[in-house]
Amino acid sequence: MQINTFTVGRRNWLFSDTVAGANAAANLYSLVQTCKANSIEPYQYLIALFKGLPHAHTADDYEALLPWRLNPNVA
Repeated sequence: MQINTFTVGRRNWLFSDTVAGANAAANLYSLVQTCKANSIEPYQYLIALFKGLPHAHTADDYEALLPWRLNPNVA
């Protein structure tokens, strides 16, 4: 991970109102960076993820939605 891509967004997170909001932003950022590390288009992955999340009920269902397991072209 390049440190400059992380620090560019730092100012946007400076005024997070709650800890939960900061955690949500960090989780989303982590997902996007994981997509990039696995050569997956982040936007297409997030579309597939948000379509699949309502149908996930077990740990295996959620594991199948991880960036390196989900094929966004199929979902």
